[in-house]
Amino acid sequence: MNKLFPFVVLVLLAQFLNAQTAAPMYSIDRGRLIFHENIDKEQKKLYTQPGSYIKGYIPITKDEAFNGQVKYAVLEQVDELQQNIELDSALKDNEKKKYLKGLEIMVRQIGQGTRSRTFSAGLAPEMVKSFEKSVELDRQNKGIDVVVAAQHYWVGKTLVDCFTYPENIGVPASKEILTLKYLKLYPEKTMPFLKTNISYPKRDSLIAAEARREPRKVYDYAAANDALARYIRNHPDSVVKVIAEMASSRSGQLYFPFIDDIYRGKMTFESIDKVKDNNLEYYRLMVKTRMQHTSRMLQKDTPMERKALVERMENKARQFYISQINGLHNSPDPVRFKVLDPLAPHELYYLCVLGEDEIYTSSYRGVFKRIIQKLKGTPTDSLFMTMNFDYFRKFIKMAAAYNELDTLLKLMPDSNATVLMKSFMFGLEKTTTLNTVEDAVDVADAYSSIFEKNKALAGRMMEEARWNYERCQKNGDPNGQKVYFIEKSLFESADSTNKTDISRLLGIPPVYQVPYDRLIDSAGRIIQQVLFYGDEDKDGQNSYSNFMTLFKSKADWAITDNPDFVTIKSTKGKPVWIFANKPLYGEDDPDTKAQAKLKEYLDKNGLEPTIYIHRGHSYHVKSSLEQITPSARIVILGSCGGYNNLNEVLSISADAHIISSKQIGTRTVNEPILNSINTSLRSGKDIDWIPMWGELSKQFTGESKERFDDYIPPYKNLGAIFIKAYRGVEQEQ
Repeated sequence: MNKLFPFVVLVLLAQFLNAQTAAPMYSIDRGRLIFHENIDKEQKKLYTQPGSYIKGYIPITKDEAFNGQVKYAVLEQVDELQQNIELDSALKDNEKKKYLKGLEIMVRQIGQGTRSRTFSAGLAPEMVKSFEKSVELDRQNKGIDVVVAAQHYWVGKTLVDCFTYPENIGVPASKEILTLKYLKLYPEKTMPFLKTNISYPKRDSLIAAEARREPRKVYDYAAANDALARYIRNHPDSVVKVIAEMASSRSGQLYFPFIDDIYRGKMTFESIDKVKDNNLEYYRLMVKTRMQHTSRMLQKDTPMERKALVERMENKARQFYISQINGLHNSPDPVRFKVLDPLAPHELYYLCVLGEDEIYTSSYRGVFKRIIQKLKGTPTDSLFMTMNFDYFRKFIKMAAAYNELDTLLKLMPDSNATVLMKSFMFGLEKTTTLNTVEDAVDVADAYSSIFEKNKALAGRMMEEARWNYERCQKNGDPNGQKVYFIEKSLFESADSTNKTDISRLLGIPPVYQVPYDRLIDSAGRIIQQVLFYGDEDKDGQNSYSNFMTLFKSKADWAITDNPDFVTIKSTKGKPVWIFANKPLYGEDDPDTKAQAKLKEYLDKNGLEPTIYIHRGHSYHVKSSLEQITPSARIVILGSCGGYNNLNEVLSISADAHIISSKQIGTRTVNEPILNSINTSLRSGKDIDWIPMWGELSKQFTGESKERFDDYIPPYKNLGAIFIKAYRGVEQEQ
């Protein structure tokens, strides 16, 4: 960023604020002075907060035109409205007070809304303009509903709040308009709204629309035992009827993934009944249905609730297949992989891509080996065609990560292998949005693995990234240019000899270091939270016991014990406070209650962790992610680091540095990493990942070195860096 930019912003803000806070050049009636002062106070909050001009409610962006339009509206135009209201001789005192109070409400809500990110500050100019129009209508005793109807929901909502006391004659109609605008803006609120407003006149059309948008939610409400459920069950819409029938059945959850096919008459409840109690046949039916759906999607025919089908496939793949082969990792291959014998290559394919977060390295290699064997010499590219290229980037990424990509490519003609890798890189601009970055993340992660193992292939990927960037430039595609600029920049950074400053190049905070100052709280402490889980196999309890050996009987740490969690505080160097719940096992999830007690303690004492550490099986990761807060700066996922987990962490804390593993975590790696981090922190040093990882690498040999190499440090986590760069992470001031 231009270093002059913050200075220019401060100067401009000072000019705006001085103009706004200076004594007005007109006379204000004493009885209305307080109304003007209240408006002025709300205006000041928009930009001036204690200690900084640019940490008020309105965010300062890099777009100076945007900043100028917003400031002009909320400062100069509001001042002008104040003056016009005060000097208008045709207005009575009470009318002037009403409009001035409305202005105060509007400015306050602009501040609160933008601060909480409920809406963009970009709505502020339209709010001010709409307020002025509404004043004109109100003075003519006309309703403001015509203005509300033409505006964004939050503009209309603010106007209604401004003109409620005394109420404008258009407010009742405006509220009706706003209800529909709200449900259109937030369709996920439709069913909760109808639950408490069952007599709402437009309920039929809302339920029918929601049945097509999110059938799962309608299913859940139809399965209840209340007035809304009964209404849904008698709804005349054809889609709702199918959902209601499912919700009324004990097997509804098993039918639901096939809702689109049942609705279209391609499948019946009876046909599903024949296989629903057989794990193999039910999984096969889901795979077959998914492949039919992907074929339809190629023809621009998108099935309803395809997400539910994939989720059910994923659950079955993990619970029935992957959990078995993972659990038998010490058994001979014929025993370990026997459960896979009936599966065809395309059925094994989905086990890989849907089980990414949980499959062990050895399990993956066993599945991959069986895919190749069952293809019986058929070129491997035929598999992708059979799959309609569903999840093909994920499959290639995993093959690269587990060092099987060369095997995959060599089992197809060279020309086809070249086309496949070109396809791997091509078209990312079509599948990448702020909410869907998985394909681009898979490409970035794949390159990280390929660069270390196949420099020639990595070179070809780099060429493709540059070619696609130029293609998008020629086509005038800004999203494509952004995607491929990030990809090629990440590729360049993987080669340390390039000395690429990826943070500067992509305009994101540092990826190679975490400054010490970003980890401490207002009292200068570093707070860590470690999440343990009690397991029947005692793995969580053993992990906790090993973790505590890092601190017990050591003069550098003091330990305070209580029934639910332990507190560990440094006694030498900088203050580092570590809180870990106990891995309790028994009925009613005692470890969950222990974590809740720990959270309650942290909240009560104003302690915000900046480091979160997950210690447990991969199926516990979701629970750990739910406890991470935006204060997180370092997140250690010792068990897995698939896309979904990375995405979730970065959705909570956009600049978190993530350490993850390609397979199950191990204490022999976890503890040296934690010890190294804590040593730096107690010394008051920044966390500098590259030298730290280099020193850690020297501590491992043999099998433990292989396990360490499965851990991905933040600076090598190209997928996570892609998410940060694509979504944009502002450096804190």
